[in-house]
Amino acid sequence: MKIGELSRRSGISVRMLRYYEQEGLLQPNRQASGYRDYDETDEQVVRRIRMLGEAGLKLDTIRQLLPCVLNDRPDFEPCAEVLATLKRELGGMDERIKCLRSSRKILADYLGRLA
Repeated sequence: MKIGELSRRSGISVRMLRYYEQEGLLQPNRQASGYRDYDETDEQVVRRIRMLGEAGLKLDTIRQLLPCVLNDRPDFEPCAEVLATLKRELGGMDERIKCLRSSRKILADYLGRLA
């Protein structure tokens, strides 16, 4: 399938699909004319990238986890590297949440004093 069809089927923009290819996450075949030729495996990879991205993971982390993803559900091959990466990401999210809670408290206190 051509890139436009993959975009429609996956809900990922053509620009983002090209970016995934540039980053080495997708490796479509090329036709003699130079057009990208995506197959069902590429579509599965895109769905998995999207799933991991929706979980809040950045592309570098997705690159590490993608080979271990077993299907379109968040199931992973149980390996130490995957577990360490997920724990690190979760810790980072927890830290960002802590910072946001602190910022929210400061703003709420400030608004409370103004009201």
